Amino acid sequence: MHLAKLTITKFLPVLIIACGLQHAVYSQENSPYSRYGLGDIVPKSNIVSRGMGGIAAGFSDYQSINFINPASYGNIKATIFDIGVEADRRTLKSTSPAARFSATNAVISYLQLGFPIKMKKANKKDIFWGMNIGLRPVSKVNYKITQLQRLQGVDSIGTIYEGSGGISQAYLGTGVKIKNFSLGVNGGYMFGNKDYSTRKTLLNDTVLFAQSNTENKTSFGGLFINGGIQYEQKITNKKNKKVSILRFGGYGSLKQTMTASRDKIVETVQYDASGNKFRVDSVFENNVKGDIVYPATLGVGVTYQTLNWLVGADFETTKWQDYRSFNEADAVQNNWKIRVGTEYFPLKENTPFKKYFSFVRYRFGFYYGPDYVRVKNSLPEYGFSFGAGFPMKLRKGYYETQSSMLNTAIEIGSRGDKKSNLRESTLRISVGLSLSDLWFGRAKYQ
Repeated sequence: MHLAKLTITKFLPVLIIACGLQHAVYSQENSPYSRYGLGDIVPKSNIVSRGMGGIAAGFSDYQSINFINPASYGNIKATIFDIGVEADRRTLKSTSPAARFSATNAVISYLQLGFPIKMKKANKKDIFWGMNIGLRPVSKVNYKITQLQRLQGVDSIGTIYEGSGGISQAYLGTGVKIKNFSLGVNGGYMFGNKDYSTRKTLLNDTVLFAQSNTENKTSFGGLFINGGIQYEQKITNKKNKKVSILRFGGYGSLKQTMTASRDKIVETVQYDASGNKFRVDSVFENNVKGDIVYPATLGVGVTYQTLNWLVGADFETTKWQDYRSFNEADAVQNNWKIRVGTEYFPLKENTPFKKYFSFVRYRFGFYYGPDYVRVKNSLPEYGFSFGAGFPMKLRKGYYETQSSMLNTAIEIGSRGDKKSNLRESTLRISVGLSLSDLWFGRAKYQ
């Protein structure tokens, strides 16, 4: 347990700094769909899984941390500091009116530290225990929409919809592997805010003469818990004695409630012919208490792994119709996702250590399913991904004995179709660092 205490103590200052960075990373995103529900959901899989379409239920890797399924923590063999960052380019196209808009966004995907708990007697009985502490964003809210309408007669009305905010999770997880069976749990605190405003301006042909403004500022937080299981079966080829692994997994969480506080202001102002502003009326509601209901999620999947190949598939569903904000529903629906991915590792027996790219892992995948936001019609969402894992030779030694990896993933996705007035295309580039041996290994000689 001394190792666990040491690594957590070292990691806490980094975690505290990261809490501030969650809202400080460059953001220019303007996604109108983030107005609904809890905003745009940030991909929750690590960079390794993103390169394979996001598969996670049956995935376990000693070189990275799979926080979607905490049962995988039992396979952590060495202390790993795992950080991911991402940047995406969104392009919005509307048909009525015909318009096109692009925006760029960057965010820290996750920051976490995983480590094994050494138990010599238990390890001899094929029992392993691992833990993970981390921070990650769950969703983002960031939009600004301007709408102009012509009223009957000579007047016009301009409306500006604007919003910001998002949700994050700070968590501590643990997982135990007992021979072929693993189970784990994550628990922590989920917190965030959602601020939005609506400004309406009435104009005639010569002067702006009236404006209304509605602002809502909501902050919320609460404990959360989720869990997962995995079962693996080793299969030995009788001819060549090579071993492959078939692994089944599942993860999920129940419906959870966060306490919330909301401030609201509704005001009307007018302008005279000289442009001077004065308030006509205003109504305030401060510190109104309520709840945010976060829906239940269930995911299942399977992977099949050999020395050179890994293939897997996941199915996930979330009951978003249970979502409530201060007892109010929103334009959301139950949704599901199918994910399929593969990884190719070209290493062969007797491969010379100088052939670096024989130690690189190449990944491909795709996903498909309806988005949880439903505006008039369901919004189909799909994407393709590819990526790679590059071993980092941080000190003298061969690549197969090194755990540190530089992982990359590129995702090309789309939300909406020809039936949707607004279609969104996304290009996301993600980079992850899984640092192990150099950062946390003890020196042999003092």
